[in-house]
Amino acid sequence: MNILTLRNSATFTIACCVLAALCEGFDLQAAGVAAAGISADFKPAAEQLGRFFSASTLGLFVGALLGGRLSDLLGRKRLLVVSIALFGLFSVLTSQASDIGHLTLARFLTGLGLGGAFPTLVAWVNEQSAEHRRRANVALVYSAMPVGGALVSLMSLLSSPANWRSMFIVGGVVPLTLALVIQWALRAGPKPAVAGGAPTPGTMPKAGSFRAIFHEGRAASTLLLWVSCFFGLLTVYLLLSWLPTLLIGMGFTPVQAAGAQIAFNVGGALSALLLGQLLEGALRNPGILATLLAAPVLVFLISRAPGEFSVIAVIAFALGGALLAAQGYFYASAANAYPTSIRGVGAGATVAAGRLGSVVGPQIGGVLKAAGHGSAQLLSDILPLVILGSAAALIYAWRTRRRSPA
Repeated sequence: MNILTLRNSATFTIACCVLAALCEGFDLQAAGVAAAGISADFKPAAEQLGRFFSASTLGLFVGALLGGRLSDLLGRKRLLVVSIALFGLFSVLTSQASDIGHLTLARFLTGLGLGGAFPTLVAWVNEQSAEHRRRANVALVYSAMPVGGALVSLMSLLSSPANWRSMFIVGGVVPLTLALVIQWALRAGPKPAVAGGAPTPGTMPKAGSFRAIFHEGRAASTLLLWVSCFFGLLTVYLLLSWLPTLLIGMGFTPVQAAGAQIAFNVGGALSALLLGQLLEGALRNPGILATLLAAPVLVFLISRAPGEFSVIAVIAFALGGALLAAQGYFYASAANAYPTSIRGVGAGATVAAGRLGSVVGPQIGGVLKAAGHGSAQLLSDILPLVILGSAAALIYAWRTRRRSPA
């Protein structure tokens, strides 16, 4: 395959997007798995640790709102390269932080780059995929994020907590290299506003229009997607940030806690891939139903599980599968719910709603932990929020069960 063919290959574009999502997943979960080393170095209070966990996700919220709209206006490739380069650079700077305040600021800036990257990935993969593979390929890209999380958890197993800075160095150097590859190797393609041919006047919303995502019958579905993503990622990031600490509090060793975190991520990656395939076939509705009903049941089970690592690992695997597969479904839906000219801003707003939940989740964990709630009690406390998120998602799925993708 020559260079020109490579640059025009949709498969290569999607492969680069998968690698970008893997880097994002690695960087997002680096904070949680590095918490033991950071706590030993800086001695933060529980509230300070909660703010550190939430800092990058606050940046993600802002970055997703801006990045999705800018990708509609300026093009997917340009925004993706800039976003990946930014989160790589600030991840390296995170490794150089001298106190918890500097560390938190660096994580916020990292989040700005991360936030701009993912909605751009979702929109670009959707547009590069054949019609019968769009939802499956978006789910494929999303499934790379928990793989990245599993890799950083594995890295923590193979090194001492005192080497926590190396996680952020790796999480920065690799995406910086990938940004150069994408800039050199991938063809930019047409701007999203004109992708797929020139629109007929009056039929295509203005590129990047935020208001347009609520027009033409899209308002209820948009709001339901936001609520589903908010509570879904609130739960995911509370668990990603606090699960190792909670398991250690339940009597497990740090190695066992990291193993459960790996199981959570591997379960998520495999389930997101499986649900992506089901979304294109006759089992779409049963697959969605099983995924959304499983989440609250599994949160209840992990809060009541006996102190046996094998049981915890199995539940963590299944819980990661339910929660992360649901997010893959939401993002695939967001990519298909909007026409090309507003796909970036629509996906970005959906991602931003989820990111807002991911800001709140770790903070809730910190507040409950500071209030003296034990590990099992804390997990029970979040169960009503998980139920509410699943209910909103089931209503969304019911409303859209017979609709064709946009």
